[in-house]
Amino acid sequence: MSSKNTLVVGASPKPSRYSNQAVSRLAENGHTVYAVGLREGVISGISISKTWPARKEIDTVTLYLNPKHQEDYYQGILELNPKRVIFNPGTENPEFQTQLTQAGIEVEIACTLVMLSIGNY
Repeated sequence: MSSKNTLVVGASPKPSRYSNQAVSRLAENGHTVYAVGLREGVISGISISKTWPARKEIDTVTLYLNPKHQEDYYQGILELNPKRVIFNPGTENPEFQTQLTQAGIEVEIACTLVMLSIGNY
């Protein structure tokens, strides 16, 4: 498995949150992880930023925001032009999924944690 530069959008410093667990598991699996969230914090040595990353080499964006909170991130994600965007359970958003597909970005409706656990991330 090759390392994928991954941006976790909606990262939370709370250990009980799936976004927090995803950041940790992605890092444990050798992926380079960037985290953006509403609150700054640190997960497994990875800083959660409240600002959008300047880095433009993102393979995967994994979303942990409900659809109404995703709108603020549409343009930033489209500009990053990742290979794929993963909509985790509860984040499904047909409007944004259509925009991504039209931009040639792969859309996956899946759970990042499950994908990691079965080895198909």
